[in-house]
Amino acid sequence: MNLKRLLSLTRVGIMSSLQFRLGTFVTLFANLIYLVLVYYLWKAIYASSGTDVVNGMTFSDTMIYLILATALFNFLENFVVWDMSRSIQSGKIALDLLKPMRFRKYTFWSYTGNHVVQFVLTFIPTFIIVMIVTKGAINLGLNLLWFIIATVLALVINYNIEMMVAPICLFTESTWGINIVKETIVLLLSGASIPLAFFPEKARMIVQYLPFRAVYDIPLSMLLGKSGSDTWQGLVSLFGLQLIWLAVLTIAGNIFWNCAVKKVTVNGG
Repeated sequence: MNLKRLLSLTRVGIMSSLQFRLGTFVTLFANLIYLVLVYYLWKAIYASSGTDVVNGMTFSDTMIYLILATALFNFLENFVVWDMSRSIQSGKIALDLLKPMRFRKYTFWSYTGNHVVQFVLTFIPTFIIVMIVTKGAINLGLNLLWFIIATVLALVINYNIEMMVAPICLFTESTWGINIVKETIVLLLSGASIPLAFFPEKARMIVQYLPFRAVYDIPLSMLLGKSGSDTWQGLVSLFGLQLIWLAVLTIAGNIFWNCAVKKVTVNGG
């Protein structure tokens, strides 16, 4: 499958996403409300702590991290599980499996267009606003390049996590509850909801080696110069963790999909 055909799926995804611009603005408005709540919550936490630095992070550091984490979530989010569940219930899954491209590859490239749109409409404006409001608090240099590479790896890792959950639809025909639990676990253990620096030490020692950290915490740490990402040794360690989990989840996801697809049943017409 040549790159031109794969990019055609990206182009279709971009055109499809732009048809629902109102949905993007509603998401941005909801995120604004969420960030206002987060601001006052963490302001109260720092006020009650009696110190300007908590677990090595100032209030400004925490807010920058959480704001960018929210923007990154909008960029990385996809709806593989929801879409597969609906496809099974409607019978569309049978047509998807007949396409002249492996299902996992087709699904991944179908979502790339939405990722491009979300990156341009949500992450870039959010990043620019953060830089303006904080008067350039984030020092830009090679860390921006490392962040981009880490974010691409995070995109693939997050997709593989989705594809570890989505095939469960083939057994249950509905994964609403399972998907909600998955999203909660990913957001919590990845550092997207609470920076990993605030985790208890023993919990942090475990969480830092899980795949969820590779989705949000590692890219943000590289951008902000945290977690030793300002040294070559630290960079190698962080990228190494991402690559290991990318390989593990890709192999495990392929095996699980090949086993689960044998259980396909079509209910729709």
